[in-house]
Amino acid sequence: MKKACVRSCLPYGLLPSLLVSAICCLVDGQAAASGVSTDPVFGVLPRSDEVVSDKTLRLSLDEAVELFLRRNLDLLIARFGIAMSKAQEVTARLFPNPVVSIGMVSSPVDGRTLSNSGQLYPQIQQLFELAGKRGYRIEGTEFGTQSAEAGFEDAVRQLGFAVKDAYYRVQLARRRLTLAEENKERFSRILEVNTIRFKKGFIAEIELIRIRLQYIDFQSQVIQALQEVESAQSDLRQLLRVSPTTDFELTSDLEFKQLNLDRAMLGAIALESRPDVRMKQFVLSQREADLKLAKAYRVPDVTVGAGYAVQGPRGPDNSNQIGISLGFPLPLFNRNQGGIMQAETAIQLAQADLSKTLNLVENQVDVAYRNVVHSRRLVEAYLSGVLDDARATLAIVERAYERGGATLVDLLDAARTSWMIQENFIEALFTYQRNILQLENAVGANIGI
Repeated sequence: MKKACVRSCLPYGLLPSLLVSAICCLVDGQAAASGVSTDPVFGVLPRSDEVVSDKTLRLSLDEAVELFLRRNLDLLIARFGIAMSKAQEVTARLFPNPVVSIGMVSSPVDGRTLSNSGQLYPQIQQLFELAGKRGYRIEGTEFGTQSAEAGFEDAVRQLGFAVKDAYYRVQLARRRLTLAEENKERFSRILEVNTIRFKKGFIAEIELIRIRLQYIDFQSQVIQALQEVESAQSDLRQLLRVSPTTDFELTSDLEFKQLNLDRAMLGAIALESRPDVRMKQFVLSQREADLKLAKAYRVPDVTVGAGYAVQGPRGPDNSNQIGISLGFPLPLFNRNQGGIMQAETAIQLAQADLSKTLNLVENQVDVAYRNVVHSRRLVEAYLSGVLDDARATLAIVERAYERGGATLVDLLDAARTSWMIQENFIEALFTYQRNILQLENAVGANIGI
């Protein structure tokens, strides 16, 4: 299985080019200049206390995701343990250390001592692993590292969706605020005109009161919309780790874009691009390597030793001797039966987990695709003329009311209907955009918006 390198490209389309650039192309020189730390796998990491304090922050959607990931890479790396996997990979490549030993033999008879009749036997021994154990161990840790990297990418996928969702919630709240302010301004003018008409005796007091009450209602809607904007901006500030005094200038607006989607193609892309699928595939490959390693342990390792014996002047005729030893355990009882069974069970668990993930991905793509289709139809219904009709009806009734050709009830009804239609359209547009983000998240790739 081909190794996925996080530093090289983060290989799925969900990440925009600016995000990839932020993760992959930062260099140590930039880190030194800005005082940030570096990581051997991911490059530049931000300081944990780094917080943006700009008064106004201009951000596109891609730039918001980039900023979020730049400020949280250190947490993500610590959480998913990629550095630890790299360390385990290094350890797996190491050879066993040789063992040096010294033996001493002496006979305490006939005046013999260690100095005149003793024997010194220095020896060095080396363990040699057979049956490819080292190679299987290296293979398993490499898959473990790739699994950790894919887990990191999956976190980027999910957290990227959270940032995008918060971004568009700010835009939704601002659109609602704009609509509420327009309605407030409209009825402010109507209230001023009718206050004059009441003073001249053209309308009854009850009619003026009803207009004033409707104006107060639109005022309350403005206040509620302001609170929604502040709440949405606060959520985005917390995700981006910026100062509470920072204001946002968001350049990616809520817009309707027609997408031609192919359900079968989206499913195929998801199975290829989703990092959690690749992570489970790497885990399965790691478990298969563990099984090969467990089976290799049935073959005993060999310990080879060599030494040189030095004896005193009263020792045997051969005072200096060379010794060679060869040792290995006899696999009579322990042939790693339990380890093999554990490894086989781990493979079955990994296969079941992979199958579960594949089924989950297919269902997520299907549900997200259907949601996009349905929400698109709703937005298209509003854009087919309903919005223009609602605005035109209100304008006509307002002019008719000013000339006495419509009642106040007609005006209030037209105003509420127009507001409701526009409010529902904004909500439908946001739902459509959010469903697209959910589809991108389910597919694990950018689908073109």
